[in-house]
Amino acid sequence: MKVPKSVQDLIEVFEQLPGIGPKTAARLTYYLLHAPDNLSERLSEAAGDIKKKTKICSVCQNITEVDPCDICEKDNRDKSIICIVEDPLDVWAIEKSGGFNGLYHVLHGVIAPLDNIGPEELKIRELMIRIKKSYSDSPNQGQTLKELILATNPSMEGEATAMYIQRLVKPLKIKTTRIARGIPTGAEIEYADEITVRRAFEGRIDF
Repeated sequence: MKVPKSVQDLIEVFEQLPGIGPKTAARLTYYLLHAPDNLSERLSEAAGDIKKKTKICSVCQNITEVDPCDICEKDNRDKSIICIVEDPLDVWAIEKSGGFNGLYHVLHGVIAPLDNIGPEELKIRELMIRIKKSYSDSPNQGQTLKELILATNPSMEGEATAMYIQRLVKPLKIKTTRIARGIPTGAEIEYADEITVRRAFEGRIDF
């Protein structure tokens, strides 16, 4: 039986999304066929709006609908600390934790030579401009940058990106820290890999 072109087109669109294979794409498509009409309409409208209404924050490079974004504009954020992350999802995860009250800088990726992604493809230039600009701000306004937190993922690419940024900012003598890594809550040591266990011991704290 030949699949209708409109159905096949939607399946192919879903297949282009990360983490979605042919079977999942087909299931999503056929689910929408039987779903209420308003769900399909909302999906179509939301997909259109995400391109029309979102933009990149000119300060932190996060995805936003207003520029500067809400986080950069808040007066109660600690503007002396910038947390550097790979992508917007990292910002949302950290914000959800409620454990950080500084500002962010989103790189939109990591250095990955095998994928032809170098420093030029990331928002590192914007970061350096932002850091140097902080020196011209008045200390009395609480704008002086005191710490950079490198919060890239503990992957080979994430580590390489963190080291690259660390080398760039070292001459500026700004305190630079790396997020701790180790055994996650609820996990068992016997199932952790060697690198995770080693980093857990390296990052141990007083108890």
